[in-house]
Amino acid sequence: MPVQTSRRNVLKNMVFAASAVIAAPVVSFASQNKIENKTKLKGNINHSVSRWTFGYLSLDELCKAVKEIGFNAIDLVKPKDWPTLQHHGIYSSMCYTAGDNNLNNGLNNPVYHENLIKEYLETIPIMAKAGYKNLICFSGKREGMDDETGMKNCMDALKKILPLAEKNGVTMVMELLNSKIDHKDYMCNHVEWGAELCKRISSENFKLLFDIYHMQIQEGDIIRNIRDYHQYIAHYHTGGIPGRHEINDTQELYYPAVMKAIVETGYKGYVAQEFVPTMKDKLDSLKEAIKICDV
Repeated sequence: MPVQTSRRNVLKNMVFAASAVIAAPVVSFASQNKIENKTKLKGNINHSVSRWTFGYLSLDELCKAVKEIGFNAIDLVKPKDWPTLQHHGIYSSMCYTAGDNNLNNGLNNPVYHENLIKEYLETIPIMAKAGYKNLICFSGKREGMDDETGMKNCMDALKKILPLAEKNGVTMVMELLNSKIDHKDYMCNHVEWGAELCKRISSENFKLLFDIYHMQIQEGDIIRNIRDYHQYIAHYHTGGIPGRHEINDTQELYYPAVMKAIVETGYKGYVAQEFVPTMKDKLDSLKEAIKICDV
């Protein structure tokens, strides 16, 4: 399925159900579980997987598969589905609001500020109650806007959100996306721009989601950028280039080296697999990816 359409649909088709959320403590990384070949996960990388890429499975089925492989986190699950994660002992490693918070209508445009700020302020306390830490956000499209204006607009919105985020121990995480192929006109498309926004915000509760697939397409130099900007990165996504499929030798990046670079920065967050599997048994793709990244 097309990357842009699938991701946008996931983010648009959300129904807010805060009353369904059950408080639960953060689940620690299950480093002693085993994957199919019975080798132990090393515990240097906290593994996760994006929900939308395995949408053919029910959430219950995906939770069971994740535990069987040996990790314990899923990205981008609706608030109304958090109780399902908690039932299985699975952590929500990257949350999003349950409103119409999509990739295009983001924080860089004041037209959307009222609704977006409301969504974030409603979601943050629910996240804190559930023990979750990271909440995704987006710059939105440029639509003729220059970088400086977009940055100032993002700052204006974030200054109204971050006091509550800081109070509740929640980090707002803006995703870096490529504007060359998948998300035309997206503003936060270079790590330098995102890092500058982090510097100006000057809060430990605002950081970046470094999507390796997107950044390889947009600017390359992945390992150097990870090393240079790691202090501004709170989360990573994977994906094979080109096509956003498996991260094995069918694509251009050598992911073990990328993962080693991440570990060397002292990173303790999550790396979420966000590729569209093509193997006959799609869970074999996920098992393979976890093994590749478990350095």
